[in-house]
Amino acid sequence: MAAGWVDAVVGGGGLLQLPALLLAGLTPVEALATNKSASVLGTASAAYTYARRTGVDRIAVPAGAAAVLSSACGALLAGLLDPAVLKPLIIVVLVGVAAFVALRPSFGAVADPGLRTRGRLAAALLAAGGVIAFYDGLIGPGTGTFLIIAFTSLVGMDFVRASGTAKIINMGTNVGAIAVFALQGHVVWALGLAMGVANIAGAQLGARMALKRGAGFVRAVLLTVVSALVLRLGWDLL
Repeated sequence: MAAGWVDAVVGGGGLLQLPALLLAGLTPVEALATNKSASVLGTASAAYTYARRTGVDRIAVPAGAAAVLSSACGALLAGLLDPAVLKPLIIVVLVGVAAFVALRPSFGAVADPGLRTRGRLAAALLAAGGVIAFYDGLIGPGTGTFLIIAFTSLVGMDFVRASGTAKIINMGTNVGAIAVFALQGHVVWALGLAMGVANIAGAQLGARMALKRGAGFVRAVLLTVVSALVLRLGWDLL
């Protein structure tokens, strides 16, 4: 439920779910696969709530469709590549993200339509539906956070609309990864679906709070989650 709340506001619910699944005795690949089966339910629930209140940005559908394939490709490599290889780079990127958001209080507070050029929309589509979706299938935690930063910085969305749009792409990444993991037999379905019910409850609460409290609230949660991601990944490396 806590992971669903975090995911609905700003992404990063895997910070809570993956360690819990590992402590329950699942292998890393099983934990990643089962996490997806739970997260997809909460993400879909949050996406519906955001779509009803803010509408769906036009970039969400093509990026979400591309994300299914990109995430599936990442999932195919998940059992072959040691995530520790990528963690130092991810930490550097996250520290940069945190510094950028912290030093620019107005960033993401209001939409900037002037940034929505054709080139920037193409860049956001490539980043969200390609690179970030691939990362989600391969490793996972922080995907929603990366998507929000991509949409705010590249096409000028405010944090709330970016968070809602990110949920559509996150649904695509979850579906693509689950398809691969299910075929490989890595999903613990009973556990994943049970967690998914609680994830939906948390997602509904988180989405409604984000919509009610606005961009400032999302920004504060974003900085908290990014800091937690940096600490968690740093601890894993140590």
